[in-house]
Amino acid sequence: MTDSKSPRRRSLLKGAAVAAGAMSAPMVSMAQTTSLRFQSTWPAKDIFHEYAQDFAKKVNDMAGNRLKIEVLPAGSVVPAFQLLDAVAKGTLDGGHGVVAYWYGKNSALALWGSGPGFGMDANMVLAWHNYGGGKALIDEIYKSLNLDVVSYLYGPMPTQPLGWFKKPVAKVEDMKGLKFRTVGLAVDVFTDMGTAVNPLPGGEIVPALDRGLIDAAEFNNASSDRVLGFPDVAKNCMLQSFHQSGEQFEILFNKAKLAALPAELKSVIDYAVQASSADMSWKAIQRNSQDYIELKKAGIKFYKTPDAILRAQLASWDKTVAKKAAENPMFKKVLDSQRAFAERAGQWQNDYTVDFKMAYNHYFGAKAKKS
Repeated sequence: MTDSKSPRRRSLLKGAAVAAGAMSAPMVSMAQTTSLRFQSTWPAKDIFHEYAQDFAKKVNDMAGNRLKIEVLPAGSVVPAFQLLDAVAKGTLDGGHGVVAYWYGKNSALALWGSGPGFGMDANMVLAWHNYGGGKALIDEIYKSLNLDVVSYLYGPMPTQPLGWFKKPVAKVEDMKGLKFRTVGLAVDVFTDMGTAVNPLPGGEIVPALDRGLIDAAEFNNASSDRVLGFPDVAKNCMLQSFHQSGEQFEILFNKAKLAALPAELKSVIDYAVQASSADMSWKAIQRNSQDYIELKKAGIKFYKTPDAILRAQLASWDKTVAKKAAENPMFKKVLDSQRAFAERAGQWQNDYTVDFKMAYNHYFGAKAKKS
């Protein structure tokens, strides 16, 4: 009778156990690290570039050593407004910007952010994009332009100010003749309102204001405006505007580079986009509110944009979109999709949302401070 505890028997049993364990363990790819080079459309010191780096960090952390995204600031490889083409051609593997920057390729692209969005805020525009048909439409536009990119939209931006002015504006007539910086369809809106528009990229705005090449400019938010140096060249900021009240960020991937990634890394990217969207919105509240206080301390005067100017923006917007829709069938297709979603979702939001300003004034308004 053979001894079950013989060296040969023990060796066979051990080998079988190891093999069984290997078969039951999950298969983990040991592929080398894939490195992707991204560029943002923002200066290195801007909070927007920080948002781009935040996205990359989330991907890198979740992917372990299998995927690494490096994000360079604007101009490192190509100028900001050439980012889309650079990603499509493979000069860059990806990028971070805003859809309105590609307005010159198809005017419909500016509808992701420019204008009042039929009363939708930035988060509602993202809801339309992800669940109301917007994503399929932007994919259709990029395909028609032969741009081999994959686009992810995320990060609902707070309502942007009308802008920074050497002198505050009190009426619609004060806008006429001003040399003004803006981008996207806001170019057409402000042109209709009588301003002379110059669509400069972010890093060029403050130098242009300082040299008197423009009289006023809008960019985005208290944090970006402060670090880019707006308070050094203008002392008046007009808050509230419809020109870009629903904008969001865009993360671009070269289509071939993204397609080459395994399914699990594509999922990491999908979920990193969603996580970054929430994180960006929280960070914006924290940082923008702090920088708003610091700007006030520095002597910057803030004014609410008069309702007459806001109504004039809406009137100019209506003329602008009517003209663009007549010229561009894709523009009308996107506009109609937004309108249908906004009519339903906007009624729900407006009916359900309480007036938070009432509660704020209850605790922090003039009467509350006296008590």
